[in-house]
Amino acid sequence: MGPILNRRQLLQSYSLGFAGLALADLLGADGVQAASARPHFAPRAKRVIFLFMSGGPSHLDLLDPKPAIHKYAGQRPKEVNLRTERVTGGLLPTPWKFRPGGVCGTPVSDLLPHFRECVDDVCVVRSLVGGNPNHAPAANWLFSGRIDQIHPSLGAWSAFGLGVENRNLPMFVSLKKGSTASRYTRNGYLPGEFQGTPIDAGGSTPEEMVRYLRSPGVSRENQRRQLEFLQTLNRGHRERRGPDAALDARIRAMETAFRMQFSAGEALDLNSERQSVRRMYGEGWFANACLLARRLAERGVRYIHLEHSRWDDHDKISREIPKHCKEVDQPMAALLKDLKQRGLLDETLVIWAGEFGRTPVSENGDGRDHNHYGFSIWLAGGGIRGGIAHGATDDFGFRAVHHRMTVHDLHATVLHLLGLDHTKLTYRYSGRDFRLTDVHGEVVRELLA
Repeated sequence: MGPILNRRQLLQSYSLGFAGLALADLLGADGVQAASARPHFAPRAKRVIFLFMSGGPSHLDLLDPKPAIHKYAGQRPKEVNLRTERVTGGLLPTPWKFRPGGVCGTPVSDLLPHFRECVDDVCVVRSLVGGNPNHAPAANWLFSGRIDQIHPSLGAWSAFGLGVENRNLPMFVSLKKGSTASRYTRNGYLPGEFQGTPIDAGGSTPEEMVRYLRSPGVSRENQRRQLEFLQTLNRGHRERRGPDAALDARIRAMETAFRMQFSAGEALDLNSERQSVRRMYGEGWFANACLLARRLAERGVRYIHLEHSRWDDHDKISREIPKHCKEVDQPMAALLKDLKQRGLLDETLVIWAGEFGRTPVSENGDGRDHNHYGFSIWLAGGGIRGGIAHGATDDFGFRAVHHRMTVHDLHATVLHLLGLDHTKLTYRYSGRDFRLTDVHGEVVRELLA
C-alpha cells in the first residue's frame, strides 16, 4: 500500500481520478463495471423514445374529436362544470377536420396528416389524467409521479432497471434544442450515472451537439498515459477508503464519458445517412432530433427523451398550433416508419405526450387554458396494441370519463413493457424504499398487444 495522501493530493485524485478509473477496461485493467440490472420477466421493449410536447398540446384540435363543441359553440352548458384555473369563455370549436386513418380508422386532425398514416401502429389514449394544472409541477408529475423536483424521472428509473446495453454510449439521453439539460431527465436520489445526458439537437455536428466531446490539445496516447497514472492514484484511494457508492457511480459515468469521445461522433453524424432518409424526416432541428433518436436507439441507448417546447397556446391557437404541428408531424411519422422498416419498432416503445391538454372553452378569445382533467397521448411499438383508441373524455373533451388512466398507470404500463414490475423496482434512500409509482399504479392491459 502506498503512502497516505495529504489533503491537496487527495483533492487532486478526486478531481482528476474519475477519468483514470473510467478507462480501466480500455487499458486492460480491472475497473468498476457499468451498473446493469436484469428485467423481472421477459420484456416486450428494449428501449423507450419519449416525445415530450412541453406546454400542453390541445387534444381537442389533434386527437379527440368532439362534435358537441360545434353544436354548443360559444356556450357554457350548465350541466357541465367547465371551470379551470383562469377565467374562460364559451366552448371553442376546432377549425380543423378529423379524418379516419389507416385500416383501423382512428380519426386524426388534418393538422397531423403524416402521423395519420401511422395510426395502425398506434394506440391513442384519450383519457389520461394529470396531477396538476401548472406546467412545472404537471411535467414533474408526468415524468416522476410527483409534483416536486427531487424524485428520479421515468428515464432514470428505466435505465436503473435495465442497465447498460451499449457501454460506449449513455443509458439515458436527453435531446432538445439548446445546450441546457431538460429539467425532467434528472436522476434524483438514484446514482448519478442514471441522469439523462444532454445533447443539443440544434447542433449540426457532433462537437456542437456535445460540448467538450474531445480534448483537442492532448493526443489519445498521451491521454492514455495520464489516465494510467491517475488510475493508480484511484486504486490506492479505494484501497484505503473502502467502497463508496456515490464515487463509484461518478466513476462509471466518467467511464462512459471517456468512451463517448470515440463512439458518440459516429452515432451523432447525420451526414452518414442517405439523402432519401434525410428527406423522409424533413428539415429543422426536430427532424434531426427524431433521426438522432432512431440512430441512438439502434445503437443501444435505453431511454431517449426528446423535448419540443412550443405548445402553451393561451391565445391565437388557430395561428400557432399549425406551426407546432408542421415542425413535429413529418419527423415523428418518419421515426415510426423508419423504426418499423428496420425491424426496431417491435422492441422500441415510442410515447408522445404533453404534461396536460387544453380546455374546450376559449381563453383570451382564441386560446385554450390548461386541462389536466382528461387529455390525449399516444403510444406505439414495444408491445403496444396498435390501431386502437383507448378511453374517452366527456362530450366536450374536458374530463376523462371512460377507462380513466392515471400517470401512475402509464408508468406501471411502461415499466411492464420493459420487463419490470413497478412494485419491485425500488431504491433505498433516506431510510425507506422508493419506487416510481409510489403506492399507486396498475398495468393497463388493454393497451398491450
